[in-house]
Amino acid sequence: MKKLNICLISLTVSPDSVDGEAKVIRALFEYLKKQGHSVKLITGKWNKDLGTPDIIQFDLIRKRFLWVLHFYIKVIRYLRRNRFDIVHANSAKAALPVFLSHQKKFICTIHDFTPFETQLTKIPLEKLLIKFVSRRASSILTVSNFVKQEFQHFLPNIDKNKIKTIYNGIDEKYKPYPNEAQKLKEKLNIHGPVLLYVGRITQYKGVKSIIEAYRLVKSENPDIKLVIGGKPDFLMKNEYNNWVADYKDVRFLGFIPENDIPFYFSMGDIFITYSSSSEGFGLTSLEAISCGTPVICSAISVFKEILEDHALFVPPRNPLKLAEKINILLHDDELKNQLVINAQKYIQKYSWNAVGKRLEKEYEKFMNL
Repeated sequence: MKKLNICLISLTVSPDSVDGEAKVIRALFEYLKKQGHSVKLITGKWNKDLGTPDIIQFDLIRKRFLWVLHFYIKVIRYLRRNRFDIVHANSAKAALPVFLSHQKKFICTIHDFTPFETQLTKIPLEKLLIKFVSRRASSILTVSNFVKQEFQHFLPNIDKNKIKTIYNGIDEKYKPYPNEAQKLKEKLNIHGPVLLYVGRITQYKGVKSIIEAYRLVKSENPDIKLVIGGKPDFLMKNEYNNWVADYKDVRFLGFIPENDIPFYFSMGDIFITYSSSSEGFGLTSLEAISCGTPVICSAISVFKEILEDHALFVPPRNPLKLAEKINILLHDDELKNQLVINAQKYIQKYSWNAVGKRLEKEYEKFMNL
């Protein structure tokens, strides 16, 4: 395809962010650059300068709600001064200033429907924003068929022809690192099997159930260790601090730098992701499998879509059933190896080479609208 002048817009792309959307948009930016496209990425400057001239970080007013307005004004001014073949917003919130800048055509990606369930049904303004932006976007991309179905249920009158599923991609750095994994175990003074959770610590992620299941498993497997990486959101901070005080046998690591995460995935004997509510995609489970670690996850629709039969599934909010699956995987090396080996060919469809090509085809269609 011909080389395009592309503008990506995301509220955050910081490596310090625990948001999977930030990780995906950075990877997309790098992929498009490698393909020879001219790409600018507009975002807010939160923690540090990313040191890349094509990532345009706007300084923001650090006050609740005002930072969004401040960001919008700067995006609108920038887009009115510059012309692009494609403007691609990474969320509905990021898409609003695109429309207000009088762009005739733009693309909007919807990553996750969980915020719709937890916030939009309670905040009419948010609900209106999604409807407003989606009806004006020329093309809407969802990161899973599950999100696409939920989105169409939310907006039943939307033009279904302009909605397309493009899965998220897995960065090539996610692969086994046996030497680094061994060094980590020595650093953490861990000698037995490792159960691992890495991700956001918020209510619907089911971390409390993982801890409860671990304590059931530990009664029969005293050498096992649970390692939890990630920071709590503000609603979970007090409960998280209580966990740290009460569960001395659990290793709470807090924030893990993004470049170190593959080493932790490689260290784990089992990776657990146990959301009790809907997810948009489930990127961490694919990253863990890419690092050679088998996955146990909650039996929610999107995980079954993304992982198919390459993980063990457990009903949400059921620590006893989760403990049973952990015990099965701990003592069945053949099953563990089978899950990982069979997944290696399957996950190639989530490589950025495959995902990026599908996205470029959508860009080509967009240019002909």
